[in-house]
Amino acid sequence: MIEFYITAFVTLFLVIDPIGLLPMFISLTVGHVAKRTSIAIRACLIAIVILAIFGLVGEKLLDFIGIGLPAFRISGGLLLFLIAVEMLFNKRGQRREEQSEEADQSDDPSVFPLATPLIAGPGAMAAMILLASDMQNSPRAVAVVMAAMISVVALVGLGFLMGNILERLLGKTGINVITRLMGMLLAALSVQFVVDGMHGLGVL
Repeated sequence: MIEFYITAFVTLFLVIDPIGLLPMFISLTVGHVAKRTSIAIRACLIAIVILAIFGLVGEKLLDFIGIGLPAFRISGGLLLFLIAVEMLFNKRGQRREEQSEEADQSDDPSVFPLATPLIAGPGAMAAMILLASDMQNSPRAVAVVMAAMISVVALVGLGFLMGNILERLLGKTGINVITRLMGMLLAALSVQFVVDGMHGLGVL
């Protein structure tokens, strides 16, 4: 289970990209400096609830709609691959900046765009469903996925709380380099999801 936890943690870490979220959080809370702590905590708690729902009932929802898990693995893998490409070419950062600009006039950015779609985005939701189903939805496997997800979101919250310090230490160049490295790793993981889905369909 330790290996599975590491796999789940790395996958969610790469998809959610806590380091890449730092500049977004800082820009979104420029007018709420005194409330940054409460905004960070609220955004992370809401994201945990959203992702937990997808981890617990996501596969049942797919069954209800009539989507097979192998097909979802392939589509989820392709979605994660697109996110990886965006990370590699910095398109994701530009999209997140556009989303943050849309919320500039909002009194509280914790729900939108912080909790969703920045933390609990489509890629993270798909990853939760895929990871929770990796071991036939056994209670232990689901618990491990939940623990990994909470760990990653906790890191996001910690990063938010230390945002100013971390941004000064890493700088824009450091954040860009790390984001691109994570994009390469996520691309490899996404291909593995597609291969697993093709195995499930009997194509490979």
